[in-house]
Amino acid sequence: MDTIASLFSFITTPVSWVIVQFHSVYGAIFGPDTGWAWGLSIVSLVILIRICLIPLFVKQIKATRAMQTLQPEMKKIQERYKNDKQRQSEEMMKLYKETGTNPLSSCLPILAQSPFFFALYHVLNSIANGDTIGVINQSLLESAQKAHIFGAPLAAKFTDSSADVAAMDNASLVTVRIVTAVMIVLMSASQFYTQRQLMTKNVDTTVKTPFMQQQKMLMYVFPVMFAVFGINFPVGVLVYWLTTNVWTMGQQMYVIRNNPTPGSKAQAAYLERLTKHVTQHGKARRRSERVIIKAIVAKGRDRNDHERKFINGLSKAGLAAQTDGSVIKSEGAVATVTEDGTPTTAGASKRQQPKRQSKSQRQSGGAKQGGEPTASLQKSDEPEDAKPGAAKSDAAKKPAQKSGGGTRSKAQSGQRKGGPQRPKSPSKK
Repeated sequence: MDTIASLFSFITTPVSWVIVQFHSVYGAIFGPDTGWAWGLSIVSLVILIRICLIPLFVKQIKATRAMQTLQPEMKKIQERYKNDKQRQSEEMMKLYKETGTNPLSSCLPILAQSPFFFALYHVLNSIANGDTIGVINQSLLESAQKAHIFGAPLAAKFTDSSADVAAMDNASLVTVRIVTAVMIVLMSASQFYTQRQLMTKNVDTTVKTPFMQQQKMLMYVFPVMFAVFGINFPVGVLVYWLTTNVWTMGQQMYVIRNNPTPGSKAQAAYLERLTKHVTQHGKARRRSERVIIKAIVAKGRDRNDHERKFINGLSKAGLAAQTDGSVIKSEGAVATVTEDGTPTTAGASKRQQPKRQSKSQRQSGGAKQGGEPTASLQKSDEPEDAKPGAAKSDAAKKPAQKSGGGTRSKAQSGQRKGGPQRPKSPSKK
């Protein structure tokens, strides 16, 4: 570990200078030789580094979203070469190269802060050995050696002997091991929770990709690595790494809640909250909401189930999402989206299905419809003194039929042209 840390000795001076500046501020409040002054200086160093790494974190999110957009193509490759794993991997790498994406981009924040981590380790190791380093002079070195965090010296390790610990301002070996063990457990647990939260809530599980396999592997590998190597870390380094894990966990929770991965459980929960918020106010009030809605509208038929449910929820509330991300009140028919993404209309103009009738109802209805023209003919053609009856009704039909011409009368009398003759009705004989 000392050899690796020495490779990053070129940034030990900037790191030590930042720690000393924060120590001068906290030392005036808590005292220059206290563990609070030195511990909070390390915590402030972490916060400063993580703020500087926010652009890399944004780049990581964009790369992750790009991987998500490739999932349909990845699924096709998996189905096409499901029996040839080597060809499947080659096609995946070819797809990454064509689209300019990198599955390892999720490791950028960790790789970027590694030099600062090893530089801090080099600084604390020099303090433990009684050597000045960077801008830490002899007086600051003595002050750092006297600093204790929960009774453990700042430069003490879990693997130190009782003699080494006693040389650090007469500290107790049991206290050092208890404090370091608790911090190692918290550090590993926070790392595991962050990765598990990412896998269970913010990943589209419908498509299995190398990215998912990588994240699943990191979920178990990183906590074990921290537990194994943590016993060789000084207390100050454990404070540094525990703080950065807590920052990462909070940052990940914010992203999952406000900018989830499409198709994930987090997106379903976010769109449900967004539906309630938009229907309550009648519009998208925040810029982030409009960006999400604009992306959903632009997908069209490629929307997932959660996004279709969101569009249908707005439609049922009488609202319509626009291409610019705004939401307006819809007029007339309400548009809904089917499972294949095809828009349909519903609402006031929705076609109503006829009620199902029984056989007797259909026969009686047909008789009524057939009898209405006869009744009208009777009223128009019969004399006023005609008596109602079936025979008189038939007699009343004949003058009306004859007025229609010879062809019509032949067709109605049962005559067929160029074919077998239909027998006459017994009522007409």
